[in-house]
Amino acid sequence: MPVFSKDQIEERRIVPLRPQPRQCRRTAPMNPPAFDVIGVGACAVDYMGIVSRFPQPDTKNRMKEFIRQGGGPASTGLVALSRLGATVSYLGKLGDDELSRFALDAFLEDGVDISHVVKEKGASPAFAFIITDEATGERTILWTDESVSLLRPDEMDGEFIASAKFLLLDEYGAQAALEAARLARQGKGQTVLDAENPDNREIEQLVRLTDVLIVPEEFALGFSGKKNVESAAEALLRFGPRIAVVTSGAKGAFCKTVDETFHQPAFQVKAVDTTGCGDVFHGGFIYGLLRDWPLKTVTEFASAVSALKCRALGGRTAAPTMDEMKEFLLERGSEAMKQTMEEEHRTL
Repeated sequence: MPVFSKDQIEERRIVPLRPQPRQCRRTAPMNPPAFDVIGVGACAVDYMGIVSRFPQPDTKNRMKEFIRQGGGPASTGLVALSRLGATVSYLGKLGDDELSRFALDAFLEDGVDISHVVKEKGASPAFAFIITDEATGERTILWTDESVSLLRPDEMDGEFIASAKFLLLDEYGAQAALEAARLARQGKGQTVLDAENPDNREIEQLVRLTDVLIVPEEFALGFSGKKNVESAAEALLRFGPRIAVVTSGAKGAFCKTVDETFHQPAFQVKAVDTTGCGDVFHGGFIYGLLRDWPLKTVTEFASAVSALKCRALGGRTAAPTMDEMKEFLLERGSEAMKQTMEEEHRTL
């Protein structure tokens, strides 16, 4: 994924969509392969810039770096999984405009299957401007979904969704997410939810259909009504998930099940940009579950994926490969993690 300097913007190659004989259709192979993970949720195009400090009102500010790339919680989680070596597919709705073509091209470049994307004339991905403070790596997101056409439950292939080992959902397009979670329960897959807004009217229903709930601290406290993350995680389990993880940025992550309760410290790195940290944490967590690692190892791995993502501007730019993960964790991981990485090196 190219990063643009302040003096040059390089246009990315766009793969054109095939001509559409109908207003809305889904293209899928006759015998679709089984995927490790299918994602249903938001797809966005992000315009991102780093500034020396967050802008004051009524000022002009020169960006030190600029990048345009795909985004969205579930979408970026899929990209992280693909980089690590999992097979993944995105299910959503896009159109025939330039932003849709850009988003689809970004998926293809990162090995994300798009055979079940529904294409509708006039639809478009969400669109965001993201400002990153150079001093802290913290970001502010300005976004719109004005041209987004939400995926409908009747536009999804139930057999396809039920075939995945894991279903990754975010809360955008809640009706489709709810139906996808119900369909996943008909198969043998597990549902992982990335939720952000505790005031979303459908969110409680979605949590109740979730196997693995990974949410930021703000959501956990707001949704549960508790005052600390440990109490919040315990409350979240009562809604049905078998694993509840509360992420708290630089403070790390708190994980709770019926049998285990522990805190995973964050890896300390120089953060260039924190955009997408939570999204790739979900991807790393699912990858660990796919490998059937112990839960503490899974959480440490996800924390490391999130840390390495911060190395560059963009939610996807520095999402690590498995080789990068092995190198990082063999140096900085726990003894249990180092042993796991050594075993992975021998088996993969």
